[in-house]
Amino acid sequence: MVDVDRQISSVRRRVGTRLLEAGEAVSVSISQAYDAPIDDLWDACTNIERIPRWLMPITGDLRLGGTYQLEGNAGGTITACTPPSAFDATWEYGGDVSWIEVRLTAESEQRTRLRIEHIAHVDDEQWPRFGPGAVGIGWDSMVLGLALHVAGSTEVTPDKGMEWMATDEGRRFLTLSAESWRDAHVASGADKAGAEAASARCIAAYTGAPPPEN
Repeated sequence: MVDVDRQISSVRRRVGTRLLEAGEAVSVSISQAYDAPIDDLWDACTNIERIPRWLMPITGDLRLGGTYQLEGNAGGTITACTPPSAFDATWEYGGDVSWIEVRLTAESEQRTRLRIEHIAHVDDEQWPRFGPGAVGIGWDSMVLGLALHVAGSTEVTPDKGMEWMATDEGRRFLTLSAESWRDAHVASGADKAGAEAASARCIAAYTGAPPPEN
């Protein structure tokens, strides 16, 4: 059983910009603190045997310079790695390349904060239409899976997670995630009406709810 409200409120979300060599990019950042020592959380995020227990099947060579492939999702190359606190990688999907930066910070001996920043050049069509929720909802789902795994749940599998997302509770989680990313988008300086419309389109795409008229 997932406490949807608690999970949504446990996550920090931020939308910003980054200046890359090729020009300005958008940055979507998510973080959550877990009741786990930093070494254990690092292992959960980087051990090829543990990742499928809370995320999805993965193949590759998870080391600096190695490549990875998430089944049916993104793949890429690990470009930086400093255990147990940081790694960077490319995020390659559908012919597009973006970047992720993962940081772990010990808040105490038994509590660690995970922060994931996803950086991508702005898509002139998709960003105005769907906003940060297009990727942010996926990251919300991932940090939820990790939270259940770290808490010792034995029922976290990719298949069961997909089934849960189709339930009323799962759709409520997706809706609240989209609304939270809308709020982060507005906080970053985005037009409120545009952010609300983009959020509504995301909710419709993820849950099958009626899309907005425009």
